[in-house]
Amino acid sequence: MNPNGESNGNKENKNQSKSSNIFSNLKSKYILKKIFENLTGKNFFKIIKYNKLLKDKLEISNKDYKEYCDIEIDIIPKGTGEFINFINKEEEKYYHIYFNDDKNETKRNYIQNGEEIKKIKVIIDYQVRSLCKLFSCCDCCESMNFIKFNRKDIINMSYMFYNCYSLKVLNISLFNTNNVTDMSYMFGGCSSLKELNLSNFITNKVIDINHMFYNCSQLNELNISNFNTGNITNMNNLFNYCSSLKILRLFNFNTTNVSDMSYIFSNCSSLNELDLSNFNTSKVKNMTHMFSYCSSLKGLTISNFNTKNVNNMTCMFYDCSSLTELNISEFDTNNIINMSFMFCNCPSLLELNLSNFYTNNVNNMSYMFCNCSSLKELNLSNFTANNETLINQMFLKCSSLKRITCFNNYINQEFENK
Repeated sequence: MNPNGESNGNKENKNQSKSSNIFSNLKSKYILKKIFENLTGKNFFKIIKYNKLLKDKLEISNKDYKEYCDIEIDIIPKGTGEFINFINKEEEKYYHIYFNDDKNETKRNYIQNGEEIKKIKVIIDYQVRSLCKLFSCCDCCESMNFIKFNRKDIINMSYMFYNCYSLKVLNISLFNTNNVTDMSYMFGGCSSLKELNLSNFITNKVIDINHMFYNCSQLNELNISNFNTGNITNMNNLFNYCSSLKILRLFNFNTTNVSDMSYIFSNCSSLNELDLSNFNTSKVKNMTHMFSYCSSLKGLTISNFNTKNVNNMTCMFYDCSSLTELNISEFDTNNIINMSFMFCNCPSLLELNLSNFYTNNVNNMSYMFCNCSSLKELNLSNFTANNETLINQMFLKCSSLKRITCFNNYINQEFENK
């Protein structure tokens, strides 16, 4: 007997009856969809798929299951009968992939040589939450078209298309990235891609995008103005070797939590101008090779950079051979330990204001101004060095340098011996 005067037996009968009524009325796809959404967090799809009794009660057919659970992709190889390997054997436990509904899953992993293959349909089972390395090193795929992507529970897309260097067409406009936290190396090495539509990407939860576009060397343009980068902590090598990019607009980038920006724009050799006035670099520790080999760069706005926590600026502007001016007068260098090659091979620089530079903790300034052949004078009055500080070839090939103001004799000696 319970407080309402009902016996526990009667209550159980009512609950069972209520449950049966719910099951018997599950006929509309709208209601089905709502149930599916409610079950996703409890990982019940596996149960629904393989438990025939439950499937019958819910009146869920295989077609319904696929409609709400599967990712479908059409893939075109660059030729017929070529070896296509989507998953390594050791990664089987993470993926359940079906080729053309073959019951044997074409030996579970791949299509053999000698088969006439023009189009492949790939279906990824619902229980998979990570697409990490899914098509990694699939060098024989020329086109991928995601024709269905209703999944909301994917959390990892890192290395997804890594080194797909034959990929020329990639349609991911239907991607749902709402819960993705890792996009590192996602398109890294896709050196044949000329365009990439990421307009529907939601990146609110993404933490890591390092190497995301690494070596996308044929991308002419990249619109990522919709990216929410507020939670991202790692951007190293983000655009490294994007050598065809001429314009990169990053006005909406929130870099408040980023700690690593090393190599982020390195080898962007076609970039003419880069405005990073909105970048918050207060947490950044590493700026190594940040702009190295940006040989076409004529305008670089970084005057607002906060460098108080940066400890490494090695090769930061290495081979920025077209830069004629550079405003870094507000840089805080108190925590820097390495400045080697920092301005090396910047032959067009006409002047550098380093009057606020402090090098108390720097242990390496080797080749720092090497081949800055247009510089006529340098004020290094705040620079310090000692016997243990590496300053070899610091002013090598500074052929126009006529005046240098130094505080420390070791630096004076290096200048005299250049």
